[in-house]
Amino acid sequence: MNLKVISRNVGTALLVSSLFMLLSVFVSMLDGGDSALAPLLISFSLTFTVGIFPFIFVRKSDQISLRDGYMIIFLSWLLSFVFGMLPYALWGGPFSLVNAWFESVSGFTTTGATILEDVEALPRSLLFWRSSTHFIGGLGVVVFLLLIIPNSSPVRLRLTNMELSSLSREDYRSQANKTVFIFAWVYLGICALAFVSYLLAGMSPFDAINHAFSVCATGGFSNRNLSIGHFRSELISSLTIVFMYLASIHFGLIFMTLATRSLRPLKNPVLRFYTLSLIGGSILTSLSLKLQGVDSTWGRAFLDGTFHVVSYTSTTGLAISDNSNWPMLPCFILIVGSLVCGCAGSTTGGLKSDRVIVLFRAIRMQVVKTLYPSSVFEVKFGKRILRDEEVYPQILYIALFFLMIGISSILCVIIGDPNQHALLGSIASLTNVGPSLGTIGSLGNFNAEPNAIKLIFTFDMFLGRVEIYPVFAVFAAFIHRR
Repeated sequence: MNLKVISRNVGTALLVSSLFMLLSVFVSMLDGGDSALAPLLISFSLTFTVGIFPFIFVRKSDQISLRDGYMIIFLSWLLSFVFGMLPYALWGGPFSLVNAWFESVSGFTTTGATILEDVEALPRSLLFWRSSTHFIGGLGVVVFLLLIIPNSSPVRLRLTNMELSSLSREDYRSQANKTVFIFAWVYLGICALAFVSYLLAGMSPFDAINHAFSVCATGGFSNRNLSIGHFRSELISSLTIVFMYLASIHFGLIFMTLATRSLRPLKNPVLRFYTLSLIGGSILTSLSLKLQGVDSTWGRAFLDGTFHVVSYTSTTGLAISDNSNWPMLPCFILIVGSLVCGCAGSTTGGLKSDRVIVLFRAIRMQVVKTLYPSSVFEVKFGKRILRDEEVYPQILYIALFFLMIGISSILCVIIGDPNQHALLGSIASLTNVGPSLGTIGSLGNFNAEPNAIKLIFTFDMFLGRVEIYPVFAVFAAFIHRR
């Protein structure tokens, strides 16, 4: 294990966090030095010192192994969580150590679940830091999972490498730097476009930047108690739907569409499946909300249904209304959507539509093989024919995903689940959606959950963001070393 390369890369992650802490300090100064100024200054000093240390005292090394890559990912996230909770814990208020940890993990993993009952009670500088963790976490997924892992080994653990674009073919490793550059610019472009659009739609600059950070990372943190619903604007709600959708599809497809000025990349089967799923779910949800009297008009029902289906399926978690009293059918649609989620190559969590398609086609192939055992059948993914070693890890991942939901739910029940949120909370956390149903629904919070259950949910958030395999790989590396 190369400690030099690990420490320098982890230091880079901490320096990025310290930069946004410094920006939060400037926000505090612009407000005349609010109550979060001292906590942010102390947090910035500690994070910057630890982050810069490897660059001063550790000699640079370019050699990196697969094990090093996993360890970099693991420690970068873990230390970001630890240092990211400092501003909350030092500020106090509702932030006990567990609550501060929960808010930090939820922010960096772009989950968007919160313990805050009154978001607007926080000073603006702390709200800016809170939204910044989404921005850092969303971009961090792209940078670390597409730069470090592909450069470390030909092992492919993400379905991003199974896309039809040239970004993910066999020469993917040689184009890793170009890929990260493209993905980062698409990510920043969505954020900038969302910020400008929100400004033109009537948001204040502070509201616009916070919600732009949240929507481009498919996070869900809002600086308003009523989330997007605070603005009571159909235009802002519609814009948010558009940006949640853009942030949940493969960034490489967006880039190729713009670069080639052609709609051919959008014929991707994954994108088609994902889009049709959103349309179908939105129509059913809207019909149910109107016919069962939740919304009084068809226009409101359509906006309500579409917004929340896209919000949950893209794992963003923003809201325009309270879904705690919704009928069974739309609630079921939201949960199913939060499991399937968006496309690989984006910042969404969940299983990803890519894996679901592979699963369906593998099932179909197995059924046909049963009927015609002497014939040869293959799993096709667009124009590609997938080998068994490409299909098997994705099916295994789906099995692991549901296994972790089951284990998490059982642990919550064993510990004591007074609010009966073991299953729903585990799904919302592992899929990185954030909100779920009931008191932890679209406008709810997790403050009433016991501390032990909050810790379980934060572990689920971490597993969901790094997609389980890297965490298991790190644990396996430690066991093997011993």
